[in-house]
Amino acid sequence: MARLLQGPPRSHPSEWHIANKMQCASTESQKSRSERMIAESQRLLDEIEKTTRKTQSDVSKKIEQRLEEIKFWKQELDNKLEQIVHETEVLLTFKTRLEKSLESCREPLIIAQKCLLNRQRRAGIDLVHDEVEQELVKEVEVLQGVTALLGRTLEQTNEQIRLNRSAKYNLEVDLKDKFTALMIDDYCASLTNNTPDIRYADNAVKIEGNFVTPEDWIGFSNINVEKADKQRNNSLALRALIDGILSQTANDMRKQCEIVNVAFRNKVKEVKDAKHKLETLLAMRQCAALPPVGFVKVMDETVSQEKNIAALKKAIGDKEGPVKVAQTRLEARNHRPNVELCYDTVQYRLISEVQEITKNIQRLKDSLAQAETELKGLSRRQLSLEEEIQIKENTLYIDEVLCMQMRESVYINNF
Repeated sequence: MARLLQGPPRSHPSEWHIANKMQCASTESQKSRSERMIAESQRLLDEIEKTTRKTQSDVSKKIEQRLEEIKFWKQELDNKLEQIVHETEVLLTFKTRLEKSLESCREPLIIAQKCLLNRQRRAGIDLVHDEVEQELVKEVEVLQGVTALLGRTLEQTNEQIRLNRSAKYNLEVDLKDKFTALMIDDYCASLTNNTPDIRYADNAVKIEGNFVTPEDWIGFSNINVEKADKQRNNSLALRALIDGILSQTANDMRKQCEIVNVAFRNKVKEVKDAKHKLETLLAMRQCAALPPVGFVKVMDETVSQEKNIAALKKAIGDKEGPVKVAQTRLEARNHRPNVELCYDTVQYRLISEVQEITKNIQRLKDSLAQAETELKGLSRRQLSLEEEIQIKENTLYIDEVLCMQMRESVYINNF
């Protein structure tokens, strides 16, 4: 019990002094470390604050620069879009001109082909491959060539319009993205440390795989601009080509149309002249077919010459063979058709042969025979002339009435 009531062990005074010194030294050391830490922390705070402000200011400037860059490219794209839209609208008017010009070729082509078809109905010698037909064939070739050229140009124009619209679509998509990016960066530029809706975002610094480099970004818009410029320049060149084609084709068609019309007028005049000559000749022949003055006297003289004719019959009988040959030849050749019934050198020589055989005794009989033969020949000739005049009337009806009147509706416009 006495042991339990013993007091705690006593320290030596030197230990007490040492302990106090150690406490003081430890406190001073801790205080010194704390002061250094406070100073270091203050320096770190100042440094980080300055760095943060500087970095944030630099980022804000970068955002402003980026906004200016986006605005620049957006303006470029806007300008190119406006140009390509305007150019496409103008090219569409040229397409309309081509379509109207192509449509206007149909009627002249149909009329030219109908003229050729109608002129196949010419008859006899008038069915000739004359200048009118040659120029009509050429006109058909010109119109078919113009139609083919305009068709190819129209296809080329449609393709260019498609390319223009493709370039326009690319510009619009790029502009839409630029507008979105501009809104986002403009929003970012407006953010401050005191903005209410700022927040932490998980994985904000993660770089996605679809990010592109600034060079690729510039290159993408630059390609769209270059494509738009290229298609616009191609469209301008095509419009100049279309202008030239429309002007040249209209001139070619108009020129050939006038050549054909002149050929028709000349042909009609030529046929009318020929018809007039034939009618004059027919009238002369018809007049010649009437008995001339003194015809009755000749008949009387023929009767009075019966004894002479009877006397000549013996001579004719002696030369019956040659006379029959000559007369048989004459009779055979009298059956030549139409225009082939020509008083040619053979006919002349046969008659001369008869005259030579019968000599002077046969003169009256030859005169009567020649008169009768000539009358028969004139009768056949009259039929031939009337037929030829009918052919000319048919030709005039085809060329002057059917063709020329139909061609009056042809008018070549400049589109």
